[in-house]
Amino acid sequence: MSEQEPPEARRRSVRSFVLRAGRATAGQQRALAELWPKYGVEFSSTPLDLLTLFGRTAPCMLEIGFGAGEALLEFAAAHPDFDCIGIEVHRPGVGRLLLGAETASLRNLRVICHDAVEVLQQQIAPASIALVHLFFPDPWPKKRHHKRRLIQPPFVELLAKAIAPGGTLRLATDWEPYAQHMREVIDACAAFVNVASEAGFVARSAERTLTRFERRGQRLGHGVWDLEYRRVN
Repeated sequence: MSEQEPPEARRRSVRSFVLRAGRATAGQQRALAELWPKYGVEFSSTPLDLLTLFGRTAPCMLEIGFGAGEALLEFAAAHPDFDCIGIEVHRPGVGRLLLGAETASLRNLRVICHDAVEVLQQQIAPASIALVHLFFPDPWPKKRHHKRRLIQPPFVELLAKAIAPGGTLRLATDWEPYAQHMREVIDACAAFVNVASEAGFVARSAERTLTRFERRGQRLGHGVWDLEYRRVN
C-alpha cells in the first residue's frame, strides 16, 4: 500500500457480518473441495456475464446471505425458469448448499462466497437481476452496532443499480425495530415502491420457505415482518 495514501484510504470498512469460527462438517468440507468447481463463482471485479455463466438467457434471482441455503435450494428447484445466485460468507453454509444442489441435480444455481457489498459493487452488472431475496440479515440490535446493519442507504442504492426496472426486492426479519428501519430506509429510496403501500408490510410470500430457524421462532411466539418492493424506472 502506498505511503502517500491518506489514513482514510487504509481504514477498514465497517462489515455487516462477523466470520464465525464454526467448523464445516466432513461432508461440507468435501463439497467445498469437490463441488465448488461446478457451482462456485470466484469473486472478481469484472461483472458477471450471466449468459456465459448459465449458458442461457433467463431471469436471474439473487439471494444475499442465504445461511444454510434452505430457501435458496427450494426456490431454485421450484423455479427452473430462473437462474439463481446465492451470496454467503460463511463456508459451512456454502458447503451445505453445495451438497443440496448436487443432491437435487440443480443446473440453475451458482454461489459466491464473498462480501455481498463488494459483489454488488463490482461483480453484478447493472439492471441484470429480476428478483432479490434478503431474509433474516443480522439485526445488530445494540445501538452501537447499528452501523453494521446491512440495510443502509448506500446498500439500497447498490440494490437499485443491480435490479432491473420492474424487478422485485423481498426482505424478512424477526426483529421488529430492524423491520421498521428497513422500511424507513428503502421507502426513502426513489428507485423502489413499497408493494404494501401505507400498510408497509406484506404477508409471507409462498416463495419464501419456512426455515428451521423460523419454525423455531414461531414455536416461541416470535413475529416475522416481510417487506416487498418493486424497482421502478
